[in-house]
Amino acid sequence: QVRLVESGGGLVQAGGSLRLACAASEGNMCISAMGWYRQTPGKERDMVASITSGGRRNYADSLKGRFTISRDNGKNTVYLEMNSLKPEDTAIYYCYATAGFCVHGAKESDYWGQGTQVTVSS
Repeated sequence: QVRLVESGGGLVQAGGSLRLACAASEGNMCISAMGWYRQTPGKERDMVASITSGGRRNYADSLKGRFTISRDNGKNTVYLEMNSLKPEDTAIYYCYATAGFCVHGAKESDYWGQGTQVTVSS
């Protein structure tokens, strides 16, 4: 099992910045991709950004240029730097990790954190 603990959410004014962190306890698993999704009430969870263990990044098109994902493999921690925040960025942000047993060809599963609230006031 992989346990994920998010931190860094909170209340910020429009135009401000926040940095989210997500620390993974991987147990006896190997983590490949990590990333962030976000969700607002009544809507589906949407991908924000992802990063592989090799550092390849992927972003939601609408967030490119404002959000930056990074990762410290040694600490099994993924970060999300959010700049120029807008009220529409208000959501619960969920961290995830894709992991499997550390053998070639092992099946991988997605694990999720509990979520952290980000609120951007206008």
